[in-house]
Amino acid sequence: MSKVYEQAGVSIEAGDNFVKRLKEFANSTSIPGVLGEIGFFGGLFELPKNMTEPVLVSGADGVGTKVKIAQILGKNDTIGIDCVAMNVDDIVCCGAKPLFLLDYLAVHELDEKISFEIIKGITEGCRLAKCALIGGETAQMTDIYKSGEYDLAGFAVGIVEKSKIINGTRIKIDDTIVGLPSSGLHSNGFTLARKVLEKHKLDSSFSGIPNLGLAMLEPTIIYTPNILKMIEMTDIHGLSHITGGGLFDNLPRIMKSGVSVIKRDKLPKIPIIDFVVKELGLDEIDSFRTFNMGIGMAVFVPECDVDTILSLYPNAVVIGHVEPSDEPSFKLI
Repeated sequence: MSKVYEQAGVSIEAGDNFVKRLKEFANSTSIPGVLGEIGFFGGLFELPKNMTEPVLVSGADGVGTKVKIAQILGKNDTIGIDCVAMNVDDIVCCGAKPLFLLDYLAVHELDEKISFEIIKGITEGCRLAKCALIGGETAQMTDIYKSGEYDLAGFAVGIVEKSKIINGTRIKIDDTIVGLPSSGLHSNGFTLARKVLEKHKLDSSFSGIPNLGLAMLEPTIIYTPNILKMIEMTDIHGLSHITGGGLFDNLPRIMKSGVSVIKRDKLPKIPIIDFVVKELGLDEIDSFRTFNMGIGMAVFVPECDVDTILSLYPNAVVIGHVEPSDEPSFKLI
């Protein structure tokens, strides 16, 4: 049966060998609470016993068409960091500490070099986020993906005390909005950003951009450990991970009322973002709804906590504030 399946393009033996080697990577991410190891039918994690009303927070996300850049460049060792970041940076917006992650890797067929580069990135991301990789799925689908193609997604679970959930309901007028700078495009807008490659080669260089492809592939920042420190030391009213929809959609998304007023001249200048926006000829609204425009995470805090936030994240910058409005909205000034 396995020979017949292999003739169809799916190697059971390669899958088994991959799981065996994967255990080595996963073990490097182990944290207290992990029970057993990868390879069973489910990943096991014991909840902390020092919490009064623990609430589980989950999130699922993928890397999107950024994987196309990794595939073209033949550089697949950082795309896993993006996968972890897109998940843990989402759930930390609720105040949750990530516990574990499961990944889903779909491939044309298992290529040992490529697959382990991807897993290397995932485990590095988990170590940065201080969460465990406890399982996942690797699917060989020769009739869905072309040779060399793959897709990558993840699923993360975190935990927070019920009384400490951050859900935006405490955001109030005159709150300060502090932005944590992005490293680049992160993992959003690539279906549009890749259109730039119709005009320029991936190895092109421009002012501030030594290599276009590598600049596009720059990993998403994992803000989670820093955010958790901020939560311990300040009174955070709201957190917004700037992903699909950009600042335009993601700031009002967590507000019940009020206007997020953002100052254009306070936003960090990220060369690859400025270049892509210019090359695509995007207007301001499309730019701010497609890309993060230099901000990967926005923190809503009372003015008295701003200095502490800036001390905990030296690259952070005050980008705006909240003004009155019956409906949540976004405004650039």
